[in-house]
Amino acid sequence: MDVTLRTATMSDLPLIVDIYNQTIPSHQVTADLKPVTVDQRRPWFLAHSANHYPLWVVQADDQVVGWMSFSPFYGRAAYAKTAEISIYLDRSVQGQGVGSQVLTLIPTQMTTVGLTTLVAYIFSSNLPSIKLFKKFGFEQWGFLPAVAELDQRPNDLVILGRHF
Repeated sequence: MDVTLRTATMSDLPLIVDIYNQTIPSHQVTADLKPVTVDQRRPWFLAHSANHYPLWVVQADDQVVGWMSFSPFYGRAAYAKTAEISIYLDRSVQGQGVGSQVLTLIPTQMTTVGLTTLVAYIFSSNLPSIKLFKKFGFEQWGFLPAVAELDQRPNDLVILGRHF
């Protein structure tokens, strides 16, 4: 299965929200504890810009199977070349190498939008995501112990980063 990225459009937002909401019940991927709505995510969608902090859909066989975004790391000008990366895949394609293919596309995307550094925030219990990012040269840059509570249990946040 070969994947491509294309800039997300507003018509993609319901599917983006559906893919995101698939991850919530596991309490392994996102800090949201309840499903989000398209209306709630509209401002987030509009905050992305194709020329600096883009939001893409991941396509395989002309079907949207996930999404990836670069979001501002921190709201001050000195951090403008650093972004937070988020990747979410539909459960139907997880474990099939799609995440690896998406991460292979990152260096090209980075130069296109003028970014030099990516950070990923991943719960310590999400070992598949940590392993995936480390496979592509991300290193642990930070560790925040017990900063989230999921299923009434504390969870650590691992901060991975990479310079391009």
